Formats: sequence, C-alpha cells, structure tokens
Amino acid sequence: MNIASLKEVVSAEEWQLRVDLAACYRLVALYGWSDLVFTHISARVPGPEHHFLINPYGLMFDEITASSLVKIDAQCNKVIDSPYPVNPAGFVIHSAVHEARHDMVCVMHTHTRAGVAVSAQKGGILPISQQSAFVLASLGYHDYEGVAFRDDEKPRLQKDLGTATHLVLRNHGLLVVGKTVADAFASMYRFESTCQIQLSAQAGGELIHFGPEIWNADDSSGAYVRAGGIGGTFMWPALLRKLDRIDAGYKD
Repeated sequence: MNIASLKEVVSAEEWQLRVDLAACYRLVALYGWSDLVFTHISARVPGPEHHFLINPYGLMFDEITASSLVKIDAQCNKVIDSPYPVNPAGFVIHSAVHEARHDMVCVMHTHTRAGVAVSAQKGGILPISQQSAFVLASLGYHDYEGVAFRDDEKPRLQKDLGTATHLVLRNHGLLVVGKTVADAFASMYRFESTCQIQLSAQAGGELIHFGPEIWNADDSSGAYVRAGGIGGTFMWPALLRKLDRIDAGYKD
C-alpha cells in the first residue's frame, strides 16, 4: 500500500488525531475485534467544519495508517481527495452519534462474537462482574431495525444513546463514545470484556447478581465512567508502545 503522507498537509492537531485513530484500528485488529473490513471507528476533526476521519473502505484494520484515513463531512463527502472509497451506509450510525454528542470526539462500533451474542440476549448486560458495573453505570439499548442505512433511524438511535457512554445495538453489536480515541478504546475494552465474561459465566453454574446500588453508587466504579474514562489516558501510551514493538507503520 503506497499513499502520500498527509503529515505536512493537515494541522498538527489533526495529524495527532489521525495517528491515534490509526492506532485504534490496529489495536482492534490485534485484539481480534474486527469484522474483516466492516464496522467503523470515527473521530471528529477539531474545528467548526464538522469534519470526520473514518477508515478507507476495503482495507483491513491492520493496514490502516494515519494518512490513509479518509476525511469526510457530515454527508460523507470526501474533504481531502483519497484513492480509497468510504462506506456511506456504515456512516449512518456514526453520523447520528456525532450529530447528537458534540461532547464526544470518537465513536467506536464493533461486531464481535461476544458482543453480538450478548446483544441478542433478552437480559442484556448482566450485573455479574466488576467490568459490568463500569458498563451498567452508563449504558443504553437500541432495538434492531435492520441494516443501518436509513436516516430515519437516527433520531431513535440518538434517543436511546442519550448521554450514555456504552450502547448495546440489539442483535447487532456494541458501540461506545469517547472524548478521546483513547477513552473510546478503554470503554470498548471494558464492554467487550464484560460480554466475554458473561458468556463464560453462563456456561457454568448459577450466576450471582449484584444490585443497582453497586453501579449507581458514587464510588470509583461509577465515577470511572462518569468522569469520561480516565483509564484511557493512563493506558494509551503503553498500548502505543505495544503497537510500536509490533509495527509502527500506523504512524505513516
């Protein structure tokens, strides 16, 4: 893959966002959360123009670089010329969230086996693990309406997300928002772990549930989510070092 670097074309702030978002795509691939070339992670570019960065459609997540990310407007039109296509249908969910949540920079959506499996369970996220307490402190549900390519679904999705950090897309997968790319990744890591733990626990004996006083309590678990996921900032440098040891090409 050969694409000209955009490092000297865009602002330093946008370039750093590109590097972080490309790293996030690589980490999603590394942790096995990708769905071939499908699903998206988007990030709002700083400034009043309402421009966004999204993956070049057709590239595997472990191929994505800072320069290959496509810059688009709210209607999914390219702002900077790119040889790669974008997926307008895939941006419907992301554009809906960005439109409603100006407090958030990054929107991350996955179709993992564990996430889809739990999204299909009537009980949804169960209060059975410490990880689930973090998720339950800021969680919404959105019913499945078929493949998300219709704009008329946006208001319902926006209402179901509300001010939450985590959203279960019923029969579909998981979605999180973050004030930074790092925060979004940290929230998805908790969300995905919650689903994996739940499925593993359900394969065993009777489950022990805890009550809403746990995730509604004004303690570290609730504050962790309500504060915007400070864990993202803390763990991000270590995750980038991990990527650099494997392949630093995401920075290109």
